[in-house]
Amino acid sequence: MHKNKTNRTVLNRYAAWKYVVLITTIIIMLLSALPSWFGEDAAVIINHKTSPLSVVTVKQQLEAHGMDVKRIDQRDGETTIVLASTSEQNRAKTFLADFTPEDDVVTLAMVPAAPSWLLEMGFKPIKLGLDLRGGVQFLLDVDMNQVYQSHAQQAEEAIKGYAREQRFRGVRVDVSRDANLYIKAPNEKALDSLRQYVREQYPQWQVRGEGDLGLKMALVDSEKQTLTSLTVQQNLQTMRSRIEELGITEAAVQRQGEHRIRIELPGVQDPAAAKNVIGATASLAFYEVKPERSVGTIMIPDQSGRPIHVVRKPVLSGEHIVDARAGMGEMGMPEVNISLDSTGGKMMSDFSGKHIGKPMATGYSEYSRDNEGNVEQSNTIISVATIQSQLGNRFRITGVGQLNEAQDLALLLRAGSLTAPVTIVEERTIGPSLGAENIENGFAALALGLSLTLLFMAVWYRKLGWVANFALLINMVMLLGLIALLPGAVLTLPGIAGLVLTIGMAVDTNVLIFERIKEKLREGRSLAQSIDLGFSSAFATILDSNITTLISAGTLYAIGNGPIQGFALTLGLGLLTSMFTGIFASRAVINIIWGKDSRRGVRV
Repeated sequence: MHKNKTNRTVLNRYAAWKYVVLITTIIIMLLSALPSWFGEDAAVIINHKTSPLSVVTVKQQLEAHGMDVKRIDQRDGETTIVLASTSEQNRAKTFLADFTPEDDVVTLAMVPAAPSWLLEMGFKPIKLGLDLRGGVQFLLDVDMNQVYQSHAQQAEEAIKGYAREQRFRGVRVDVSRDANLYIKAPNEKALDSLRQYVREQYPQWQVRGEGDLGLKMALVDSEKQTLTSLTVQQNLQTMRSRIEELGITEAAVQRQGEHRIRIELPGVQDPAAAKNVIGATASLAFYEVKPERSVGTIMIPDQSGRPIHVVRKPVLSGEHIVDARAGMGEMGMPEVNISLDSTGGKMMSDFSGKHIGKPMATGYSEYSRDNEGNVEQSNTIISVATIQSQLGNRFRITGVGQLNEAQDLALLLRAGSLTAPVTIVEERTIGPSLGAENIENGFAALALGLSLTLLFMAVWYRKLGWVANFALLINMVMLLGLIALLPGAVLTLPGIAGLVLTIGMAVDTNVLIFERIKEKLREGRSLAQSIDLGFSSAFATILDSNITTLISAGTLYAIGNGPIQGFALTLGLGLLTSMFTGIFASRAVINIIWGKDSRRGVRV
């Protein structure tokens, strides 16, 4: 006689390690969200090139001029003055710029107001976007015609050189305003030879006949697209370097459209300084000087308007400059000390070694737009010096104006020269008061939506509704903590709209589960079975719906920019946290409350 064996499965129980993981995750997200609760304080940061100033002296001077100082921190050659109000930032910066040594750099900043123990753990407040913090936004246009012109001019020089090698007399090569090349040959033999040469050497150019004994060369569309992509990407890197040099944090530099760049500088209340550096296209080039105009030379005026004849192709361009520092020379005149990379140093060494006792000119160029919107390039010779000895990787240039002008030039050269001229086509400034109003209104809407949702869930689902409310609150904490924890994540006004939408999405997860539980109870199943089957049967539906929404959020983030990305970010992260809290956190609470009262199991 055999006994029937019964397999009893314990329902609605989590293993201990699952509770540990759940609680640990919630605690970490809570600590990450806490600094955002404390907010940020307005501050002015001084980067000292020499010995730092006395903290007591700085505080006394600021308070004597009517500025309320909360605290002053000093470490690693940097002094941070935390102010009681953002309205005093600009006044404090202006005063400190005059009070500190000329080499010190004074910048505006926002520093966390959270306790030091929380900051020492590595947690920081959520980064706020331009529409919430206030600041300035620039839209820059990259002039690609100058890049095409540069490629056309290089091809022009090469074709002329080939014609001279082949002893073809009477060959003319012209570059049009739209960067096309027009070649005129003296006879059929020269024409055939030139056509073969350009087709072999310049496959990225389309070559076709143009009249009698003429050729027209034009860049193919695919090559233009490649050049545009590379140029804009290089300019993006240069812009990021320039912003880092300015000491501006939390800036967003992104490509917009085919050849435009959008720059957002949250917290910047003085856009003039940023505009002067970001929009500048200054670069240096070093030329061999000729006594008079001749073949292969161009005329560039000096600062007094006197014409200087130099060889068209520069000895060295700004792309080889790796460092530039402004200082005062032996005669008390401002100068810029230049450091070159290895390639640039060799080029300068070879040239200067062969031209000792001869003059070399330093050319300064920048781009601007005229009244009709056309890009204009202005070139000026800022100094002509006689080469006294062979130069290497380090040398200095003079004639750079006042010390502040030398410092601006050094900053531009350190940050890199733009590969194509850019002009600011749009500038928008959002004041800090408007940003604070956006935060207040946005979070008021969030609080209202959260309150109404909590009330509905508590009334409609009663005990299970309170579980959903607990999970919803945990979800908001985790979402804010995750936004603060992720590098590069920025909260914007549309992002707050995404938070409000997340409330509904998070509750929807629990609604699906609770309705399934109700269905199972109506079928006559026990509470334990209904809970277990309700969660398991709703899981596939929840996963399917959230994955499709995640795909939409990911697409918005990939192809959008600015506000659209802010909305997509909170929506996508909110979906992940709502699934975590709605499925796992809610189940954990239900297991603890009703698990002990549930039946031990069922026969299988």
